[in-house]
Amino acid sequence: MAILNARTRPLPWFRPSLPVLPSLRAIMRAAITRRYLMEMDDRMLKDIGISRVDALREAERLPWDLGRRG
Repeated sequence: MAILNARTRPLPWFRPSLPVLPSLRAIMRAAITRRYLMEMDDRMLKDIGISRVDALREAERLPWDLGRRG
């Protein structure tokens, strides 16, 4: 019988087909940058090519919603 340690033992809950969950750091970064986006004035939004409506729509997203919107 082979001895299995934490590195060689397969994880029973891990399935490659499951979507990868975003890290807490990525979620926090999204929340902070979306808050900064809300604080920008119209001139700043125009400089980065985003309308006020797009900024509001982006800010309404949940922090863990990190996928692209199309």
